[in-house]
Amino acid sequence: MKYLLILILIFLSLQAEEKKQKITIGAGPYIQTQPYKDVDDMALPSPVIFFDNGIAYVRWSRAGIYFLGDKQEDYSWGFSLTVQPRVYGYKASDIEGMDERKSSWEGGLAFGAKSDKAYIEIMALTDILDRHESWILKTEVGYDFEFANFSLYPSLIFTYQSSDFLNYYYGVKKSEELGSRKEYIANDGLQIGAQTYIQYPVTKNLSALINLRVDKLSKEATGSPIVDDDYIYSGLLSLIYTFEY
Repeated sequence: MKYLLILILIFLSLQAEEKKQKITIGAGPYIQTQPYKDVDDMALPSPVIFFDNGIAYVRWSRAGIYFLGDKQEDYSWGFSLTVQPRVYGYKASDIEGMDERKSSWEGGLAFGAKSDKAYIEIMALTDILDRHESWILKTEVGYDFEFANFSLYPSLIFTYQSSDFLNYYYGVKKSEELGSRKEYIANDGLQIGAQTYIQYPVTKNLSALINLRVDKLSKEATGSPIVDDDYIYSGLLSLIYTFEY
């Protein structure tokens, strides 16, 4: 009986080891430029969380739950339900005569696949707070690699934005006309972006993490009379701590 108990304890111990998961937590300032005329850039404190146990995940500020997929050592794929914040917009006081355009939260369906160090993710998202009351399609392709002590995660991002989305954030309603600013109605458009995460270890568990991103606005967005910049630049600087549980 004693040996049986020892074998059971060893088995449970091995099972616990197999179920250990990594989680990364941190925080830092997030900065995002505004493409609008005379509107100040955004600067926000941002939590940073990375976690994926094959059932649920958090990737910086986006979270999801898998409902179909497969996770192996050399490849993985999965369908999930996901939510993410939409940090856009301006206050009514920022642009004379314009109504407020609010940030929101978007949710929808995501598909992701990874083979070795290359990955692709496709998302169909809709506004769940009824702010812009529309949808976007987003595709991101990237590659993970290491250089010296740095870990780099560059990617390209293609975001197809509906006309309702673009009209909410860049359109001008008839009631918002002022002087030379006339009514502006946008069609669907494609926004193209590039970003990279850069991670550098400080100690065994503590690292510095930088995110740098630039987005080229669609022609439909840059054609708006309230826009004076073709690009949105954003970035995050944070300290992150990784541990197992």
